[in-house]
Amino acid sequence: MSVVSVIVPCRNEAAHVAAFCASAVAQQVPAGWALEVVIADGHSDDGTRALLDALAANDLRLHVIDNPQRIVSAGLNRALTAARGEVIVRMDVHTVYAPDYIAECLAALAETGADNVGGPWCAQAEAGAGATQRAVAAAFQSRWVAGGALSRDVNHSGWVDTVYLGAWPRATFERYGRFDEALVRNQDDEHNLRLTRAGARVWQSARIRSAYRPRAGIGQVFQQYLQYGYWKPFVMKKHGQPAAVRQVLPGAYVALLVLLAALALVTQKWLPLAALLALYAFALAALGLTVAASATRGWSLLLRLPAVIAAYHLGYGIGTLVGWWDVLRHGHGRARFAKLTR
Repeated sequence: MSVVSVIVPCRNEAAHVAAFCASAVAQQVPAGWALEVVIADGHSDDGTRALLDALAANDLRLHVIDNPQRIVSAGLNRALTAARGEVIVRMDVHTVYAPDYIAECLAALAETGADNVGGPWCAQAEAGAGATQRAVAAAFQSRWVAGGALSRDVNHSGWVDTVYLGAWPRATFERYGRFDEALVRNQDDEHNLRLTRAGARVWQSARIRSAYRPRAGIGQVFQQYLQYGYWKPFVMKKHGQPAAVRQVLPGAYVALLVLLAALALVTQKWLPLAALLALYAFALAALGLTVAASATRGWSLLLRLPAVIAAYHLGYGIGTLVGWWDVLRHGHGRARFAKLTR
């Protein structure tokens, strides 16, 4: 009997962890495979650990371990150490999975011989969600907001540079190493970059289906993407890898804003700054119209979409600039950006 191990980092998820565990152990695995779920709890203080312990006591497939470092990358590594499986599948508590999610991961690994497989990153608001979370999900899925990232294309199957979550033969970690615990965010992108630069292959299958539950507030989105932007320069420094254009533009725009604002204060010439802001406002309006036109019930979100899109862009851009400042100054991440936003 072969074993497939699900690894899950978790902290303060009392409202969601029971539903997640129920869906994880209900996964359909092919004949000849046994399932285990290893959850690394980052010293939760909201009752999550007690819930997990009770669930594990009633289902031997659930295993709960400690993650004293509390961050995702450390939790993944601790869960990986405890896992027994020949195949490792990463899951996230805030994602809903198709019943055959793991089966399709196993099928994709067998069919392609890839070193990592995964499905597209598909955002869906929760049932009964407010207009803001629905706008966050719609903007997240837009190729114009995401810069054309293949990971957001729900219909794409093929070789890619990164995938959402991931499923690996254990040999992948033995050959290329585990997750970088110096990174609070972007540890999955860094791991996939490490794989592809070493000649490994990553496959995205549209048959591997899941629905990610995005943040419900604009401030939460801003904080999330502030962290994503902040940790990206640390990944680029580690690998000497230039960023994709979509990763550079938000930081370049924020840098230009700061430069023009400084010049305006010195010269009292405000026209260049005003023109740049007006151009961005026009771009936000156009992007909002594009997203609204392509989303279900999108027109009801139109007034919220520009602010949501700006939170994505400006959060990432400001985070990138601060990250580069810290990379070039001392190379260490700030504790301010080490606290998870959910």
